[in-house]
Amino acid sequence: MIVIPQVIDSEMLRSMNDRLNAASWIDGNATSGHQSALAKANRQLPEDGAEARALGEIVLDALSRSPLFIAAALPLKVYPPLFNRYGVGEGFGDHVDSAVRIRSGSDFRVRSDLSATLFLSDPASYDGGELLAEGQAPIKLPAGDMIVYPASSVHRVTAVTRGTRTASFFWIQSMVRDHSARTMLFDLDRSIQELTASAGPGAPALVRLTGVYHNLLRRWAEL
Repeated sequence: MIVIPQVIDSEMLRSMNDRLNAASWIDGNATSGHQSALAKANRQLPEDGAEARALGEIVLDALSRSPLFIAAALPLKVYPPLFNRYGVGEGFGDHVDSAVRIRSGSDFRVRSDLSATLFLSDPASYDGGELLAEGQAPIKLPAGDMIVYPASSVHRVTAVTRGTRTASFFWIQSMVRDHSARTMLFDLDRSIQELTASAGPGAPALVRLTGVYHNLLRRWAEL
């Protein structure tokens, strides 16, 4: 699980939350598969609504400017971001995300290699609502921060006991399908960045290491 801090800055976050608070919400099971529908209790912005599309474009633009997200996910396609809200007593039991997501009313489809949750509520404003994935500590991030994790993992959102938890969620099809290969590339990329800061970008060993990264990406990428 990889945390991407400050995907959305504080000024944009206030603007988004103002729009979300004024929006009309529907039953979150509008986009659920059969298994998820049995475990899910929340609300969601209509996927085809103007507000969800406009806010989703803000999120996509922010993602395109995040080097850490690009390094971690190696995104080929990103499902248009959706928005959900959990009030008191609402949560999402254990489930695995659908392998393929198809946007309603279109032929746009994404193989869900990775899932992402972008937290939009101040964590002090609600209790509960933690994201729990198998083998991982509970995740409850500051507003504007995002977590990226394998969509194949069993995960859940604990019931909210106070306040309201609002988030954006979506799926990513990576250029590198295999999780272990993608993890190795991410670790290699981070090492290159750290060595660049200390040794300088022209160091011969660093040039060779960068070549290894791109040759592995060339070998594993599916476009």
